Amino acid sequence: MNSALTLLTFLWLFNTTQPAQSTLTAQAPQAGFAAPANTTNGFTAKLTVDLKKFEGEKNILEIPGVLLVSLRPHDPLDRKLQNYPAFAMPDGSVPVLEAAVMLYSTQYPEGKEMTIGIPLAMLKQPEGRHEVVLNFSGVRWTMYVDGELLDNDFPLGYPRWADQPAWKMDAEHVTQAAFFSPAITPEKTPAPTPRVAGVQYWTPPGHNAWVGDVATFFHAGRYHVFYLYDRRHHQSKFGKGAHYFEHLSTADFKTWTEHEAATPLEEQWECIGTGTPFVFNNQLCIAYGLHTGRVYPNEKTTWPAQWDYLKKNGRTGKFERATTPGVPAGATYSVSADGVAKFAKTQIMFHPCQNPSIYTDPNGKLRMLANAGGKGIWESDSPDGGWRCISPDFPPGGDCTFFFRWGRFDYIIGGFKNLWSKSADAPDSAYEDVVAKGLDFYDGLNVPAITEVAPGRFLMAGWTKIRGWGGNLVIRDLLQLPDGRIGSKWMKEIMPETGAAKTLAETLVEEKTFPAESRSFLVEFTVQPSGAKKGKIGVSFLPENGEQGSCELQVRPEDLCAQFGPGSLSGFAGNQKSLREGENPHSGGNYAIENLLGVDQPFTVRVIVRSDDKLGGSLIDAEIAAQRTMLTYRADLRVKKLLFRMENAELRNVRIAPLKN
Repeated sequence: MNSALTLLTFLWLFNTTQPAQSTLTAQAPQAGFAAPANTTNGFTAKLTVDLKKFEGEKNILEIPGVLLVSLRPHDPLDRKLQNYPAFAMPDGSVPVLEAAVMLYSTQYPEGKEMTIGIPLAMLKQPEGRHEVVLNFSGVRWTMYVDGELLDNDFPLGYPRWADQPAWKMDAEHVTQAAFFSPAITPEKTPAPTPRVAGVQYWTPPGHNAWVGDVATFFHAGRYHVFYLYDRRHHQSKFGKGAHYFEHLSTADFKTWTEHEAATPLEEQWECIGTGTPFVFNNQLCIAYGLHTGRVYPNEKTTWPAQWDYLKKNGRTGKFERATTPGVPAGATYSVSADGVAKFAKTQIMFHPCQNPSIYTDPNGKLRMLANAGGKGIWESDSPDGGWRCISPDFPPGGDCTFFFRWGRFDYIIGGFKNLWSKSADAPDSAYEDVVAKGLDFYDGLNVPAITEVAPGRFLMAGWTKIRGWGGNLVIRDLLQLPDGRIGSKWMKEIMPETGAAKTLAETLVEEKTFPAESRSFLVEFTVQPSGAKKGKIGVSFLPENGEQGSCELQVRPEDLCAQFGPGSLSGFAGNQKSLREGENPHSGGNYAIENLLGVDQPFTVRVIVRSDDKLGGSLIDAEIAAQRTMLTYRADLRVKKLLFRMENAELRNVRIAPLKN
């Protein structure tokens, strides 16, 4: 592969001298035991499970009112929540192993089940005996199989135990079981063979794990990618998200390393939102938000005290967790111990906003753009507090905003659909709306973050929407025109490797269809318009039969637009709307981009179709004239045919090559 990301790959060991509170065997498949003395200490259940074939749903272990472990057939078409069809058996069936714990809290006084599970086909040997460990720590509810962590969620609440609990197992599928309380803390050891993956279009391993908001930084020769780790498309912790920042980095863009999580969840109330890396006192830091209001009402958090201080003093205060009443909320940060990784939380809350974007401006001042519960530009001498607002109404807050300076221009990009720019020597009041001019560079990525990695070289990173919040990691190279306009192109260091290319046609002057022999592939061609501001070409990516769910990439030099629209066997798709016109490129569907660059002469179009069982469809990524990119996702589409059509243009050197990874 062109780039290699070496992942942290562990085996989790539950060796313990702690005696089991209760054990079950084939000879004694049910028993009573003493209720745990303190429910907040959690529990561990260790099972030896025989995953032989089964019919219908089978409950294989149960603690009434607390825990239910089951095997069941899952609908191969149902990807909601767990995305189990990411791993199907050879016959197309999707048997799953699930474990549900019943949790009680002030939010759910009647109790609510939290279910984790795996599709059995993700195991190397789906049938046969496996060691399954179910671990409820209070912060995490986790399923381990044969020492691998395969699914987890983040609890809200605790089990409610009977005075004299009992449990039972199905001896046909469970040969032995042991119950421990308090929960065992597992030891982790590096796996004999670490996983290696390509970076572009990467998702974390597992059936339901995705990349969420990305925050990037270049420091001491390394490019850092922090991303909100997502399971279940924002539905973990009963729909409250429960994200946290995981961390990748590289010094050469070829060799990438996965580090330990920068901001792991350590409390039930923690729900972490987007922020930014920054450097203060020569220390690498990452700011982020505590979205505690998803779990507790505002009056039970530190927000009232923070807002009161700000209103009385005209600047924010320093609120330390150890001395501040209420559950922590708002903006905080973590600090790296070695300048690369090894982050530790400061436990300091410095602003009431929930998505802080801290940066050092070109004049060396510490600034912040306030988002999610705040807005405006703020300044301070320290991240620990003392933030005063210098621009109360701009930018207007929202999800996530990022500042960067490139040459003679300053830019603020904002979340999903905002972009402003000004001359670097102009005041902040001079920022203009770039989207309103149709000159933005949004290309289907969500919450893009932009970082300078070498003099004059800027990278943009973000995530794709795959059936919900969270998807693939995608990184772009950016380019800048003399007037400050920005375009984008594929990043050569991380593009997937391809096999031998096959020429489909030296020249195409009329509509023609070709087979797509690989599930994932690169197709490229040169467009020769018949004249200046003339020409229109379309490539429809079609399934085996018909056009249902298909996609067309259309490029129109005649009006300097390109778009993704519905594929068709009968003609070009109708014109789609751009971001300026009200469409949302980040939604991953149909949209247009305006004011194309580099299409006033022959230009090259390259398209990657990336498809696998986890995606359950196809990610289609296009580069036009090496100056604009755009991508889309098509659920359930497996491309089998390519239909080319053209008007006042011809296509030359049409080639296709399979992706190797």
